[in-house]
Amino acid sequence: MHAMNRRQMLQASLGTAAAVGLGSSLVAQDASPSRWKLITFTKFLQPLSFDEMAQSVAEVGFDGIEAPIRNGGHIEPKNVGEELPKFVEAFKKQGLTIDILTSSINSIDSPNAEETLKVAKELGIPRYRMSYYRYDLKKPVAPQLREAGAKLKDLAAMNEEIGIQAVYQNHSGSHYVGSPVWDIMHLVRQYDPKFVSMAFDIGHARVEGNTSWPIQWNLVQSHLGAVYIKDFQGNDGRPAWCSVSEGQLPGEFWKLLKASEYNGPISLHVEYLRGDEAKQVSNHLAAMKRDLDWLKQKLAS
Repeated sequence: MHAMNRRQMLQASLGTAAAVGLGSSLVAQDASPSRWKLITFTKFLQPLSFDEMAQSVAEVGFDGIEAPIRNGGHIEPKNVGEELPKFVEAFKKQGLTIDILTSSINSIDSPNAEETLKVAKELGIPRYRMSYYRYDLKKPVAPQLREAGAKLKDLAAMNEEIGIQAVYQNHSGSHYVGSPVWDIMHLVRQYDPKFVSMAFDIGHARVEGNTSWPIQWNLVQSHLGAVYIKDFQGNDGRPAWCSVSEGQLPGEFWKLLKASEYNGPISLHVEYLRGDEAKQVSNHLAAMKRDLDWLKQKLAS
């Protein structure tokens, strides 16, 4: 009975996603750029099995995924050796790749860090998103940044030994190292970008940088390992995340992206739906379809 409900949910999800995208899907599919791999963060598809998830992402039209393989994610770090090969195989059968492994790793001492990265490398996953460093604002910031730098130094050495790239996402908020971008880039720029780079998130960069985000974009060019797309409405300190088709991403960003030398993955994040995850699967797939079609047109225009 449970399996039948899951199959019915998946079929309904795919049908809803396809219906939402009918208005612009033909143009978007024809205009899909080959320069970038368009992937999506699959956090919100966790109620699905590996095969169901892979099928749904393929039906929506992405080239690959960014998968949370972390505490509370699709696979717990302690189970990576057994479960990650199955996960990769499910997507491989659909012609999809796992381009970013979202991890709980920010030091060599993070639980199962070395095993996770070695297994990922063996399975052809080229990069992983780091977990964040955080500030305690009751203490001076500068010494804490140096402490983060020491952790990153050891992690960079392990990345080089394994042959995998870490990407650090800029995130908005008063306690995150990397919110202003300048702080984390001070650390990241010391390393070969093949092993430590930035995942530039234009949504969070605009929350924190407002009109100065082009400076941040310029700053990360030497170490740009991924681009994250999300959008919001309003900016009173608590952004209301929304569909990229309804938000405020400036036209200048698309011009700068196309004029840059960047040709890596572009990860679309759908973070604006809330509620019970199992009940929201069909809505998330529909949102992914709508936003992917919009993104393809934006990149091709």
